[in-house]
Amino acid sequence: MPHFSDSLERRDLLKWAVSAAAASVWSAQAQSTWPSKPVTMVVPFPAGGGTDAFARPLSAQFSKLTGKQLIIDNRGGAGGTLGAGVAAKSTPDGYNYFMGAVHHTIAPSMYPKLDYDLERDLVPLILVANVPQVLVVNPKKVSAADFKAFLEFVKKNPGRLNYGSAGGGTSHHLAGELFKLQTQTFITHIPYRGAGPALQDLIAGNVDMMFDGLGSSAAHIKGGRIKALMVSGAKRNAAFPDVPCSAELGLPDYTVSTWYGVWAPKGTPADAQGRAIEEIRRACLTDEAKAVWANQGAEFPNLTTHQFEAFIKKELVKWSQVVKASGAKLD
Repeated sequence: MPHFSDSLERRDLLKWAVSAAAASVWSAQAQSTWPSKPVTMVVPFPAGGGTDAFARPLSAQFSKLTGKQLIIDNRGGAGGTLGAGVAAKSTPDGYNYFMGAVHHTIAPSMYPKLDYDLERDLVPLILVANVPQVLVVNPKKVSAADFKAFLEFVKKNPGRLNYGSAGGGTSHHLAGELFKLQTQTFITHIPYRGAGPALQDLIAGNVDMMFDGLGSSAAHIKGGRIKALMVSGAKRNAAFPDVPCSAELGLPDYTVSTWYGVWAPKGTPADAQGRAIEEIRRACLTDEAKAVWANQGAEFPNLTTHQFEAFIKKELVKWSQVVKASGAKLD
């Protein structure tokens, strides 16, 4: 006759086996049925901005591939931090996501208090697009033929030129501060309420230059309204092969890009996270999405989730150092 404890142990093992089998079946069903309803993605900037330029095409391809709508919920305000807070507090049921950007790795160093923690409250999933920053000037205000002549002028005339940005603490602003630190130059910062107004004033000649995302400047560069002197990074951009990159111009550490990625609120089921990554990757690899990305001088890095997480950590450290060294502050 079996000992009571042996019988209890067998009973517990049986319960565990049944539970494990049920969990396995649920997992398989969840993977096969997700998404079973529309998915919402918070975009923390106003409609029509740079993030939308990738979120909307992604939504279209995701919806076509899965048969379920990917709804873009624009929640602009406070440099993208308002929407990030909304996303961090959304229900982690596998149907709520967040498209953040480089700004969200800058924000912890610029804002004294945030109602969310990027690393604690949100789970990084996939890097969707990477757009290099480009140094552009108004050719009527800055007559330098190339980057070398421009840098020579700036060094001889500290404070003579100014650069517009989307506002204090934005990637446009800190790209300029990083440039000043690495070239030991001084250029006056002129903050605007958004990249659009800054770019329009650059075209109008009200500011001299700008450190902008290549995507938003591309059409104006091609139209001759502004001139590109340098693209950030270790290689030239395929869309503008005649524009030298920062590495070949003697600035190997000047790597600045406007990038966009997708997060999920903490607690989102792992199966849903996996399926979201899979479907977003498929959407980004469609011919339609590739054409949109290429037109904006962007690339889909196709990183693993672990690589994306490591990338975020590096960006947090880099921008913290730039903020500290430059003394950059909010307007």
